[in-house]
Amino acid sequence: MRVFVTGASGWLGSAVVPELIDAGHQVVGLARSEESAATLTKTGAETLRGTLDDLDVLRDAAAACDGVLHLAFKHDIAFSGDFQGAAEADRRAVDTFGEALAGSDRPFVIASGLLGVSPGQVATERDGHELHGTPPTGLEIRHATAEATLALASRGVRSSVLRLPPTCHGEGDGGFVPSLIGVARAKGVSAYVGDGSNRWPAVHRLDAAHLFRLALEQAPAGSTLHAVADPGVPFRSIAELIGKHLDIPVTAISPDQATGHFGFLGALAALDSPASADLTRTQLAWQPTRSNLLDDLDQGHYFRTPSA
Repeated sequence: MRVFVTGASGWLGSAVVPELIDAGHQVVGLARSEESAATLTKTGAETLRGTLDDLDVLRDAAAACDGVLHLAFKHDIAFSGDFQGAAEADRRAVDTFGEALAGSDRPFVIASGLLGVSPGQVATERDGHELHGTPPTGLEIRHATAEATLALASRGVRSSVLRLPPTCHGEGDGGFVPSLIGVARAKGVSAYVGDGSNRWPAVHRLDAAHLFRLALEQAPAGSTLHAVADPGVPFRSIAELIGKHLDIPVTAISPDQATGHFGFLGALAALDSPASADLTRTQLAWQPTRSNLLDDLDQGHYFRTPSA
């Protein structure tokens, strides 16, 4: 299968592309820079220069390929204050892919998120599909984009949404966990909110990469999938391992202190958002085999250099 991949040189994409190539697929990766293009070329992928704003490039690439994996998101502007702008750009890209693939029965898989899908209870693949009537903003736009992707099944697209935990961990991770480590280094204390019993799901990025391939190859049209290996890791356990490896105190803070302590991660640090992947495992025979989050943290590679 000839597959067009956005975000091909990113944290997830750099694991997904080799997974696809090793399985015999041809990959065309979207590259924003010469550096990204060179990285992709070394993996054996073809490169296509462009960004998520180049809708004609996206449309033509999708039309010329047998399937699309959409992993890219404008994280740079999302976490510097313009999450809505990033979400709107993502929606335009998804709509463009939908137009190009309509009536083809070709696969279209997008990456989405799990945090907040069903707060306080174990979220399943059946949860989180309600849309509200008010004009969406921020995370609501991403939610609506995922639902629009699923709706493409009625237009002859084998579409699926693969929801990811807040941490797709592994050596080289630059996401939420390294950010927590950076806060702990700067503050001299590893903190958790309340009693720290709130839970985060997690998955190793190589297990997630394998699931993306299975979704491309097998997922029925309109499928919601969960890349979850750890259903719910208590946030206090994460904080305790960070404290252990940095040799700093571990302490509780109140919800009112969370934003001041964690910055943009304040709301997420207190969120209880466990999730299940039981339906996904049954449907696609997906079985995670890599280390869990706490074991990965305890290996020490997250602490070798200071986190930004």
